[in-house]
Amino acid sequence: MFGSILISLVTVMNLYVFWRAASVPLLKRNVPGHVLAGSGVVLWLVFFAGRMFGHGTSGAVAGMLELAGMTWMVVLFLATVSLLMAEAVTGFGLLMPRKAPTLRGLALLLGGALSVIALVQGLRPPEVHNYDVYLSNLPREMEGKVLVAMSDLHVGSRLGKSWLESRVAQVREQKPDLVVLLGDLFEGHGLDREELLPVLRSMTAPLGVWAVAGNHEFHGGGNKSLALIRDAGVHLLFNRWAEVRPGFILAGVEDLTYNRRAGRNNDPVSKALADRPPGAAILLSHTPLEYEKAAKSGVGLMLSGHTHGGQIWPFGLVARLKYPLLEGSYEVAGMTVIVCRGTGTWGLRMRLWRPGEILRITLHRKTD
Repeated sequence: MFGSILISLVTVMNLYVFWRAASVPLLKRNVPGHVLAGSGVVLWLVFFAGRMFGHGTSGAVAGMLELAGMTWMVVLFLATVSLLMAEAVTGFGLLMPRKAPTLRGLALLLGGALSVIALVQGLRPPEVHNYDVYLSNLPREMEGKVLVAMSDLHVGSRLGKSWLESRVAQVREQKPDLVVLLGDLFEGHGLDREELLPVLRSMTAPLGVWAVAGNHEFHGGGNKSLALIRDAGVHLLFNRWAEVRPGFILAGVEDLTYNRRAGRNNDPVSKALADRPPGAAILLSHTPLEYEKAAKSGVGLMLSGHTHGGQIWPFGLVARLKYPLLEGSYEVAGMTVIVCRGTGTWGLRMRLWRPGEILRITLHRKTD
């Protein structure tokens, strides 16, 4: 269903952009109509081939096809947004019929410029953002401990071994006491187990490396991704809690969006927090949902990802309608919620306006 909707939307955008491009004076004078139309068909076929044959298939050719197709999708999207702004100014050409074609040309240039900026931002390494979090009932020996979190790495057909090695090195530089991975670690295809396993095993911390599953871990059944996580020595929290140190509890839930789509009504948050011992509790949830329930259950800190901060403007404006806690730090009924905007990228190496991030959280005891 998602693939069909995506192909339909891209087809509409492709037709719209080339229809409007045909009216731009510079293109009209210098590019024959059949050449412009042929270019549109070829670029649409690149996207279609990337979606149908590149997505879900491993190998260099499949990876290049998918990368080209997804990149064209984003270029189309930014061109469409820019053109629609020009349409709003000109009333779709009714208010300024003579100037409208030129403004459409400027809009296409803007869309191209935004695409270049997005590509540069997407290729930049993720930033490390520092937070200080104060937790009630935090054991004295946990004062000042450093927790490093990454989410949405999407390691697979485009982000591979060398990229993951760089992220592990970034984590190591923070000298963490505890590392948590907030889901969507893998893209679900293009995984080379023997290549990635040693890299994952090299990510260590005195209090362990812990993870929760994201929605992408379940693509294609999820067995391959989840097995890779477990075989790397990462502790997977699947609707359960663990007492990392006496009085310091780490709990994790399965992806809440996947849980809903699967039609399950097993209340993962309550299940993960049930019967835990007294102390400070941190909840890991790939999706930033049900945070009020977590706060009422006495959780002091909730860590999430999934939203990518919108990844490509203005998707963030739309994503915020479904995920009010889109990125950054929030306070919910005395509980701190931090939503990581993603360490990697989904679909392609593009971001607008902000690069990915790694969270570095220093834990402190809250004194009343």
